[in-house]
Amino acid sequence: MARPKFITFDCYGTLVYFQMAPVARALYADRVAPDAMDRFIADFSAFRLDEVLGAFKPYKEVVANALVRTCRLNGVDYRDSDIDTVYATVPTWGPHPDVPEALARIAREIPVVGLTNSMIDLIPPSIEKLGAPFHKVITAEETGAYKPQMKGFEYMLDALGARPEEVMHCSSSFRYDLMTAHDMRFGRRVFVNRGHEPSNPHYSTDEIADLRGLPGLLGL
Repeated sequence: MARPKFITFDCYGTLVYFQMAPVARALYADRVAPDAMDRFIADFSAFRLDEVLGAFKPYKEVVANALVRTCRLNGVDYRDSDIDTVYATVPTWGPHPDVPEALARIAREIPVVGLTNSMIDLIPPSIEKLGAPFHKVITAEETGAYKPQMKGFEYMLDALGARPEEVMHCSSSFRYDLMTAHDMRFGRRVFVNRGHEPSNPHYSTDEIADLRGLPGLLGL
C-alpha cells in the first residue's frame, strides 16, 4: 500500500487511556469481593459491547445498562448514583504515555482522524489532551451507530471522500474495530497491542506494541 491518504484511529483504549475498569474497580470495591472482581469487570466489558450492537442510544445509557446488567448477573447492589460517578470521569481521561509525540509526528505528514464510540460533547477534552491536530473526529452520536457496526465506518469514509483501500485504520481492539475494517477492505489495519485483546493476524496487516511503532510503518 502506498502512503495512506488518511490514518484513522479508535480513540478510547488506543489513544486515550480507557479507565472504565479502574473506575469500576474503585467504585465497587466495597460491594464485590476481591476474588470476584476480575469476573465482574469482564462482565461489565462484555455487556458494554452487547449494548452497542443494537439501535443507537446515548453513551451514558450504554454504560448505565451495562452496569445494571453486570450487577444483576453478579448479585451486586446497583445504585442510581453509580452511573454518574463512572460517567463523570470520562472527560478527564488522557493519553497513553506513548501517544502524544508519535501522534504529533504522524499528523505533520498525514491527516489523522478519530472514529470514536463517544458523544459530541464528551470526547473533546480527551482529544485536546492528545496534543496533536486532528483532521476530523467523528463520534457515534454523529453516525447514529456504534462500532463494530459498519455504519460509522461508512459515514467516516463518505465524510473523508476516501475509498477504504486508501485508509489505514489503527486500533487496540479487533472486536470493535479491526474485524470491521478487515471486512470493509481497509488498505491497512494496524493492531496496537495494549494487552486487552489477543493478537489475530487474520484481521490485521501490522502489529505494534504502542504508537511509537507507527511512524516506522509509515516511513516517517
